[in-house]
Amino acid sequence: MRIVVVGSGGREHALAFMLSKEHEVVVAPGSSALGQYFDLSDKDPLDIDADLYVIGPEQPLVEGLADRLRGHSKTVFGPSKDGARLEGSKAFLKDVLVAAKVPTAEHRSFSDISSALSYVESMKPPYVIKTDGLAEGKGVLVTERLDEAKEDIVAKMTGQRFKGAGRTIVIEEALLGRELSLFALCDGRSAVALPAATDYKRLLEGNEGPNTGGMGAYAPLGWASDSLQEEILDTLVKPTLQELLRRGIQYRGVLYAGVMVTESGPKIIEFNVRFGDPETQVVLPKVEEGLGDILFGCAVGEIGTSLKVSPKSLLTVVLAAPGYPASTQTGAEITGVQRASEKDGVKVFFAGTSYDSERDAFYVSGGRVMAVTGEAPTLQEARSRAYSAVSEISFEGMHYRRDIGA
Repeated sequence: MRIVVVGSGGREHALAFMLSKEHEVVVAPGSSALGQYFDLSDKDPLDIDADLYVIGPEQPLVEGLADRLRGHSKTVFGPSKDGARLEGSKAFLKDVLVAAKVPTAEHRSFSDISSALSYVESMKPPYVIKTDGLAEGKGVLVTERLDEAKEDIVAKMTGQRFKGAGRTIVIEEALLGRELSLFALCDGRSAVALPAATDYKRLLEGNEGPNTGGMGAYAPLGWASDSLQEEILDTLVKPTLQELLRRGIQYRGVLYAGVMVTESGPKIIEFNVRFGDPETQVVLPKVEEGLGDILFGCAVGEIGTSLKVSPKSLLTVVLAAPGYPASTQTGAEITGVQRASEKDGVKVFFAGTSYDSERDAFYVSGGRVMAVTGEAPTLQEARSRAYSAVSEISFEGMHYRRDIGA
């Protein structure tokens, strides 16, 4: 098959890397760094001939790229604009979950600042404040402090923070338990799960600091049994698919379930409509063969193909630019990428990375610069390999967490 992977980040690097093992891959638009390994195209995806289109980021999905491609008889792995509202609007997501009777946090949506402030004052901490719209994974505040919660509400709802994405917010109870990420591959009616992973959202060690798009991840999870993952499919994912169908939405793509496993069972924190980053960098490499075929099956409405999944462990560490996530500083030269990549059981996935062919050098071009992934029979060995490779890489102001998988 010829497959177009739409996007340019670390998630798309992982998708292209895995799909290229069995298929011809074009990345659109990609990046100069990804151009070292894959064919790139700056054309509109509609103008690229392919057997399958895999849309990586959430923004083009929310804007309706999948619909536009399907309108020209293209085979697409990625939900319609209506389906992408699960991520594009937290209020819409909660409405679907309630209608589908899917366990989730108690919540209320607000478009009026005074009502939101009155409500949060009536709550007990911790407080969870979410933007309704897209915020690149950074739109959630969890805090024990009422003053911080109120300040966040005002900043979001006045547009100071996240512009229009926070004009409507969702305030909900904090769920307690163990958190995991589960990617469900969906064909509109049914779904199969990839191995569960866990990621690290906070910037600093010990889960301190601001929320980011993710600072590291690992898979598999020793505590997340196969039966738990089946329960998540049966009680959280499949009822959501059925409710979408009831609304005339046939969801073909990945449902990324952010799940809290509480004392009373698993509950949905959020659904995203694309593969998570950086979890993709530790989940997809566990698929030994058949990834492209099953994505194609989902796209045409019949999963049909089983996956061969490896028992190996993977752990990834995100290297971030100085100032991330608030005010990222770019332009620094990156050294040691080749040495890191040559280590046994290591793969470096480029995100905010550019390449200058004249200077034969890599440079920082975004907040999360790259994800350094170690692979081994055990988690601790995978962790050792990842951090050993990280020690080879350097750029001015480089920041990363040292407690991923600790």
